Amino acid sequence: MRPKKVILCVDDNEQELSVLKFTLATNGYRVLAASNGQEAITVFSTTPQIDLVLADTNMPQMSGIQLAERLKRMRSYVPMLLLGDAQAVGGEIHVADAVMARKNCTSFELLERVKMMSARKRGPRKGARRVPPDEVLAAAS
Repeated sequence: MRPKKVILCVDDNEQELSVLKFTLATNGYRVLAASNGQEAITVFSTTPQIDLVLADTNMPQMSGIQLAERLKRMRSYVPMLLLGDAQAVGGEIHVADAVMARKNCTSFELLERVKMMSARKRGPRKGARRVPPDEVLAAAS
């Protein structure tokens, strides 16, 4: 039996978070929940096996975009999926791997996107050359 994929769901709306947790858990995912960005950062930093982060874009104190930026700095290989108003996110440059409009998104579409994104391999692909950071290149010259 394959291990369950672990998804961190972040939403300040308790009802929407419950719906997300229920939908994902009944479809075979292990769900960790956080009600704000700071709580999500704590869970993310203490749980190394997270396969996907699913966050609301509109949260008080820290938006989903700000959260994705902070989490990507910690582990850039973990896919980030933002849910919310596509117009609010559309004009901003962000580090999330995907954005889905919550209004037009069905449970089936969400599950398909989660399945696709959580199946991504971690780390570089086989045979891919590793590009050294700029500091290493500068020190070598």
